[in-house]
Amino acid sequence: MTRIHSHERDQDFSDVDRAALIAALSAVLPTNSLLADQEDLKPYECDGLSAYRRLPLAVVLPENEAQVVAVLQTCHRLGVPVVPRGAGTGLSGGVLPMEHGVVLSLAKMMHILKFDPLARTAVVQPGVRNLAITETAAPHGLYYAPDPSSQIACTIGGNVAENAGGVHCLKYGLTLHNVLRVRGVTMAGAIVECGNHALDAPGYDFLALMIGSEGLLAVVTEVTVKLVPKPEVARVIMASFDDVTKAGAAVAEIIAAGIIPAGLEMMDKSATAAVEPFVKAGYDLNAAAILLAESDGTPEEVAEEIAAMRAVLEKSGATDIRVSTSDAERLRFWAGRKAAFPAVGRISPDYYCMDGTIPRRRLAEMLTAIAQMEKKYDLRCANVFHAGDGNLHPLIMYDANVAGELERTEAFGTEILKLSVELGGTITGEHGVGFEKLGAMCVQFNSDELAVFHRLKAAFDPQGLLNPDKAVPTLHRCAEFGRMHVHQGDLKFPELERF
Repeated sequence: MTRIHSHERDQDFSDVDRAALIAALSAVLPTNSLLADQEDLKPYECDGLSAYRRLPLAVVLPENEAQVVAVLQTCHRLGVPVVPRGAGTGLSGGVLPMEHGVVLSLAKMMHILKFDPLARTAVVQPGVRNLAITETAAPHGLYYAPDPSSQIACTIGGNVAENAGGVHCLKYGLTLHNVLRVRGVTMAGAIVECGNHALDAPGYDFLALMIGSEGLLAVVTEVTVKLVPKPEVARVIMASFDDVTKAGAAVAEIIAAGIIPAGLEMMDKSATAAVEPFVKAGYDLNAAAILLAESDGTPEEVAEEIAAMRAVLEKSGATDIRVSTSDAERLRFWAGRKAAFPAVGRISPDYYCMDGTIPRRRLAEMLTAIAQMEKKYDLRCANVFHAGDGNLHPLIMYDANVAGELERTEAFGTEILKLSVELGGTITGEHGVGFEKLGAMCVQFNSDELAVFHRLKAAFDPQGLLNPDKAVPTLHRCAEFGRMHVHQGDLKFPELERF
């Protein structure tokens, strides 16, 4: 793991008076809601997979919205940066602390405030686990559709921050499509509400702006989510291919046939080889790639869609096709896909997860390029994809204790993201930009576009204290990255350069 030091940050907060900060926070929080000893701070130095670590000055764990307001007002008055944190399962360094700042953990705000089965909604605090919402709704035949692989642990506040998806987002959408309303607190301590309990809200669509903003605009304190009826039946097709090009083409053919599966996932041979000993999902280890395609709905709808997908897969060159015969087998197929990350963690000391998105028709092209990059950087890479929407998760395996491997890994990951943009895609699908992809943002966006992002940030947080140095790079950082040459005219918004 790599520790990030003050000279590697865009902003300098080294003049923060730690003693004054601790005293001020102690005045607005219960004793058990403030952590300041180094031993207590260690669990908060990184997120779920980041290769970077930093220790904050303190960690606060407010128990309600009033305490969140008090903490933010205190830090705002003292000029102290704040990094909001959910369960810490993020994968892009989005909750990397500031050395002279505070981590605001929302872990104690974990209550479902209101559940309405008739309206099919639930009002929850940000620390509620994703899966807990479905567990609460299940007796009423309902569930919460977004299902990230970390859903057993990740929280709804973090899902909102990153606009999380999951294996069923192709049919049911991302967090954005399943949230009606978000309530939060700005850095200055003002309460804001975006969205509405109705289908639409008056004025600008600030809900879409807030979801996926990675904690840069406000700290989420309450979320109203939509619930959907549990399908009567769900079945999964597992199709094997002897060539990744054929598998990639099959994905495009399924969508072209007018079929929108509940889930459409792809794993290459390296991924299935890592997963099968761990989960025993029944994967074909001889296949160059496998596809998992789920159909859900009424028995008649599912039977018709399964038959249609089977026909497409056979025509696309599938060497073997299996259809789940029970719900237990269906869940086992998905368990293997959802366990891909920890499975790779069993066979490699470290791994680095990318999150680019490309057009579906270019999946095979990307996989072929990644295979070439493996040789170039002398590193292994297992690939899992939300194939239906082109969201790829290459897992680059390395050993941080071997000199130079982390640097080669970072270069490998950056090349994947650059290629994603070249192929007509983006540098992220659901994991966010965080700290790790700041350089890649300079590939995706030009200086004028970045200036607009900074103006949006400044509208909510003029002092740049909320989650600094994340998601949106300064023009100077992009110049250092080498993406763009900064002309004097590019710096016509000097007030933006402090972010």
